[in-house]
Amino acid sequence: MNRNVETLAANAAPFLFVFLWSTGFLGAKFGLPYAEPMTFLTIRMLLIVPLLIVIALVSGVALISPREIGHSAVVGALVHGLYLGGVFVSIGLGIPAGLSALITGMQPILTATIANRWLGERVSGVQWIGLALGLVGVALVLHNRPMTGQAGWGWLASFVALFAITIGALYQKRFGGRIDWRIGNIFQYSSAGVMFAIGAMLFETRAVQWTPPFIFALGWLTLALSLGAITLLYWLIRHSAATKVASFFYLVPATTAVLAFLLFDEKLDLLSIAGMVGCATGVVLVNLKRDA
Repeated sequence: MNRNVETLAANAAPFLFVFLWSTGFLGAKFGLPYAEPMTFLTIRMLLIVPLLIVIALVSGVALISPREIGHSAVVGALVHGLYLGGVFVSIGLGIPAGLSALITGMQPILTATIANRWLGERVSGVQWIGLALGLVGVALVLHNRPMTGQAGWGWLASFVALFAITIGALYQKRFGGRIDWRIGNIFQYSSAGVMFAIGAMLFETRAVQWTPPFIFALGWLTLALSLGAITLLYWLIRHSAATKVASFFYLVPATTAVLAFLLFDEKLDLLSIAGMVGCATGVVLVNLKRDA
């Protein structure tokens, strides 16, 4: 019975991760009108770090070594600091969330290229086809989304986010896979929090409107994303090849499109639906079992 539950949980984990990760763009849309990006993210880190400390203390997690603390800080700077900061800054500067999602949707291709060399993971021809098909699917899902926005820093921030999440996930796979998430994430979020606080002090007014939408967005992003989605991501990284984990990000734009259709009555046409099918097919091809 326990084995059946574990199998069910393992099969459900990728889909739950995709759903939670997809809501991050919607959470940013809810919260950013009421606080600047770095200020918003600083508050988010100030909430999640004490929560993780309590979880670690209650769970009796052992302390990690200085080397592991260093690895955790690097991952935090990349996955949380530069990725989250890049996405929030790009949206705050007027880059549409759909375009930001499309840019970060190139992550599986970038991950496969780097993993093939850095981690020694062999990417088969079928998997390359699946990665390419998924990228086409992402483009179709977002074809009717507004793709205009400020150039310059906003565009740069989106691409910084792409490279940060890619390198950060690979770094976590190589150096942080055995670090307990309850203690490792404390140092990850602390590292990112310092970056956000410095950014807020240097470049923002730090004004916050504590409206119900802002409080909801802050609470959701803290609990569902910073605690739930990141924990699932690192669990998937630990138990799967980096290329396979990255392929699940292809499902994020499609899931975001469906959620936006349900919540905001945004248009969802046949090309977008065809793109979702392409994304799903690409993920299946990337995750097909092959002979060793």
